Amino acid sequence: MELVRQEQHIRELPLLPLKNVVLYPQLLLPLTVGRPATLAAVNAALRQESQEIILVAQRDAEVDEPTQGELYTIGTRATIRRISKSEDHTDIFVLGLERVVLIKVDHHGDYPVARFQSLPLAEDSGAEVEALGRAISELTSKAIQLTQAQGSMEIDRLLSATEDPLRLVYLVASMLSLDLPKAQALLEAPTRLDALRLMHTYLSYEVQVLELRNKIANEARTEMSKEQRDYLLRQQLRAIQTELGEKNSEQAEADLLREQLDKAGLPEEIKKEAERELRRLEKLPSASPEHHVIRTYLEYVIELPWNKYSEDSLDIAAARNVLDEDHYNLKDVKERILEHLAVVKLNPKAKAPILCFAGPPGVGKTSLGQSIARAIGRKFERMSVGGLHDESELRGHRRTYIGALPGRVIQALRRAGTANPVIMLDEVDKLGRDYRGDPAAALLEILDPEQNGKFRDNYLDLPFDLSKVLFIATANALDTIPRPLLDRMEVLRLSGYSEEEKLEIAKRYLVPRQLRETGLNPEKIAIEDSALRGIIGGYTREAGLRRLEQNIGRLARKVALRVAEGSNEQLRVDAGALADLLGPEPFHMEQMRRNLQPGVAAGLAWTESGGDVLYIEASLLPDSRGLTLTGQLGEVMQESAKAAQSYLWSHAKNFRIDTQRFKECGVHIHVPAGAVPKDGPSAGITMAVALTSLYTACPARGDTAMTGEVTLTGLVLPIGGLKEKVLAARRAGMTRVILPKANVKDLRDLPEQVRKEMEFIPAERIEQVIAAAIPQLAELMSLAA
Repeated sequence: MELVRQEQHIRELPLLPLKNVVLYPQLLLPLTVGRPATLAAVNAALRQESQEIILVAQRDAEVDEPTQGELYTIGTRATIRRISKSEDHTDIFVLGLERVVLIKVDHHGDYPVARFQSLPLAEDSGAEVEALGRAISELTSKAIQLTQAQGSMEIDRLLSATEDPLRLVYLVASMLSLDLPKAQALLEAPTRLDALRLMHTYLSYEVQVLELRNKIANEARTEMSKEQRDYLLRQQLRAIQTELGEKNSEQAEADLLREQLDKAGLPEEIKKEAERELRRLEKLPSASPEHHVIRTYLEYVIELPWNKYSEDSLDIAAARNVLDEDHYNLKDVKERILEHLAVVKLNPKAKAPILCFAGPPGVGKTSLGQSIARAIGRKFERMSVGGLHDESELRGHRRTYIGALPGRVIQALRRAGTANPVIMLDEVDKLGRDYRGDPAAALLEILDPEQNGKFRDNYLDLPFDLSKVLFIATANALDTIPRPLLDRMEVLRLSGYSEEEKLEIAKRYLVPRQLRETGLNPEKIAIEDSALRGIIGGYTREAGLRRLEQNIGRLARKVALRVAEGSNEQLRVDAGALADLLGPEPFHMEQMRRNLQPGVAAGLAWTESGGDVLYIEASLLPDSRGLTLTGQLGEVMQESAKAAQSYLWSHAKNFRIDTQRFKECGVHIHVPAGAVPKDGPSAGITMAVALTSLYTACPARGDTAMTGEVTLTGLVLPIGGLKEKVLAARRAGMTRVILPKANVKDLRDLPEQVRKEMEFIPAERIEQVIAAAIPQLAELMSLAA
């Protein structure tokens, strides 16, 4: 459409692209703004005295950041009349002032800016304009009558009071559900006469649609009268059946429910409520929506195990054998379960503990829960709560909502058929939270022994005793679990496995399981210990066992392929055959850092998947100043680096460091794997050793890893996750570990073989750390002394 532009002054204002809506001059429009660029544009407009902004519809609503070509040419200059801000979006009211034509779209910082000219409509009048205006008024009144909308009289009066035909067109357009191209065509109309013609076309079509809709509604109303007649006939049929002594289907259903209630053995309070609901059901016709709701509710009440308990197997020796059969080691967890059995044996009314298995992925948390249920003779139910946002998933939905259901806990008890099963709450550290509620708060009641004796699900609204349920939660990390929820659980840590433990687990459990799953027998494949050690050392770097089992499964599948092709020879897999079967070893980086350069030290880190070796690299920057830190280091880790440098600077003479190097050279500290965020205080002594090695040009020992927090006074403070860190150092080939003296007590958690193989150097001060990590510097310091 060719538009006539008047030669006017070009202005510039912030630009707000619109999705599926058009703003007309002289009209108000509420908008919700959520995109970062549009929020910035609104804020820029508010900073102006006039608070004006340009609003232009975008051609494709799916585009979040439209270019000039993806916007319509004609828009509206508007002023912001009202604004309301919330956490994630902003609501504004804008008043259209005039039409504008876009000249160019630029960007000022983080928001778009439009260069534009005004595009007023020429004043035109005549008989056709007046006739179209009256026709539009009549069609609008007819449309309002056909819709029978609430407030139609007020709308009619508003339209009648509008004397300007163009404003009448815009008002009617805002009330119609016009699609975007039609609405934009109306805004782009070159003359008032064209705008009136377009609106007359749109309104005529709308009135035809409304007339057809009313015709269909009248036919449906006639059909409803037929349904009412059928209802009366059914009522008469029911009366006839009653006189003849015959039962109708509804009465038979109610009698069946009553019989089931009598047999269910419900507690008195529960039975009283169920009978009250059953009496309501009998009075309702089967066609009533509430009839189905009450029937479903009663079925849940009948099927729940109110007084059904499975008998615990209190044979402690048998339970110990089951736990040992299913899992290798894990002594602390097994002892805790056996302690609970002993307590129940002495006091049958004892409450069940609330346990939380915390550890890296793949260490056997979920399978351990299944093993516990088997050992004590209870049913097992698992429910994943990771990513759960709606607390109604746990507490249940109220019956007033369509499709309401009990919460997951009640549903698990219904499936189990007993009131004392083992229920595993998987991934409790990954609970969500949003406007629908906080599931962690719901778990507070479910997992509190003082409250869950009379837990009320929103759907049932009846007290259910959860105190006999053995809840077991699993988590990879405890940091994300709310503290009140964590306080209600007894945390049992499942750390990573050593190479010896992995080898034993693979021989006892993983290899036989993979052979069963692939349909092989031991005559077709023999995996030697050297091959398993090769997989553990070269093909996996994990605290758990998932990658190990996956690689064993790959070996079994390759043998299954050979057998399926007709081969009958047994395949013996040793360490030398792994490269052909599994490809090259993916993990070998640590083996390349035996001879460290000055400025490099090996630290130890704890992650959700276990421990890891973290190399810290430092380099001097001549003619520079300050400390540069890279590698996505968190605030705590950055502060550790600054504290280490400050300590060395203040004690430079003790370590034979020239203080001029601090003044004349800057330092760059980098931690590789820059794409992975890192944080925590335990890298403090590693930072200090790397800087000392850099300033003295003395390399640190390549076989030594270290962990500990450092202070400005040179103290070495304790850290957490020592077992995972030591096992990571051992996997990487380290033989020495420097640790805080306060953590020596934690060494008892390590496997005996690891304690024998590795040398542990406890330290209370940073001088002891540096002496153990940089022997060359220690010799120089002793000679100087």
